[in-house]
Amino acid sequence: MPRRRGLLQLGLALPALAAPARAAGPEAGAWPSRPVRLILPDAPGSGNDTIARLIAPALQAALGQPFVVENRGGAGGRIGVEAAFNAAPDGYSFLFGNAGSNGINAAIYPDLPYDLATAFEPVSLLVQGPNVLVVNRRILPVGDVPGLIAALRARPGALNYASGGVGSSAHMSMELFKAAARLEVVHVPYRGTPAMAQSLIAGETALMFANLINVMPHIQRGELAAIAVTARTRWPGLPDVPPVADSIPGFETLAWNGILAPRGTPAPIRARLREALVTLRATSGMQERVRGLGGELVASTPEEFGARIAADIGQWKGLVARTGIRAE
Repeated sequence: MPRRRGLLQLGLALPALAAPARAAGPEAGAWPSRPVRLILPDAPGSGNDTIARLIAPALQAALGQPFVVENRGGAGGRIGVEAAFNAAPDGYSFLFGNAGSNGINAAIYPDLPYDLATAFEPVSLLVQGPNVLVVNRRILPVGDVPGLIAALRARPGALNYASGGVGSSAHMSMELFKAAARLEVVHVPYRGTPAMAQSLIAGETALMFANLINVMPHIQRGELAAIAVTARTRWPGLPDVPPVADSIPGFETLAWNGILAPRGTPAPIRARLREALVTLRATSGMQERVRGLGGELVASTPEEFGARIAADIGQWKGLVARTGIRAE
């Protein structure tokens, strides 16, 4: 899911761009007649990449043409989003966006050359799932959120938390948690989820939020202890782990993946793609495979997906306004 970066690796400075020219594309009846790109603003091997490569062959089977995952990671997801923003709206390039690239980035990068709320046509929210709060119990021998909060308050500023980079879902979830619980914990960003997970297992850091898909194996092996999930209710993948909201009312962050089209992509093509995604959700075994990764296959309407993006952007802009988090 979500997901996303070093002490805000800015990567390449992005030039100001005018909206690309939009040419009319083919109607749905002739689409697709050649391979379709799914531009993924993340690196190979990430949780987002795992989901994209699970979905792509199923779309090929449903629509008769290859759906090719094109990894365009870097600059906090902005390189991939820019590539999709500049793609022709002809139905052969789509963005496989996520909660970081199309939600958080609107809050922490004030100079984006596009408005993430309007730059793309939402096709469907596809997969969503919670982040999970995990600890190294050798450092924090706690079993629930109240116990964790008490332990952290007893040692203000003395413990570190890991993230996959400034502006990642892991980082922003912890900053939201810190603000809500009035905590002082030091942020240590790593280059991606594998590195941050290993730092926690090794004891270099004490706790972190992470997308469930990325840490479920470590939880199952007992290397990390799950304290809470960021959904508002218990999550099927971890039914014995309570939500953070049980201790901090209203707390929620969800990692997600969804498909967006360059603005101007013909509506019939977008509708046909969404129909394939709805069928995919009902395909025997697909939901179980996604749940096994820690997510839930959704296949929403475009309107529901647009509302999800707007809600995320509002939440993260509010957090940035309170805490001053910025790209550095």
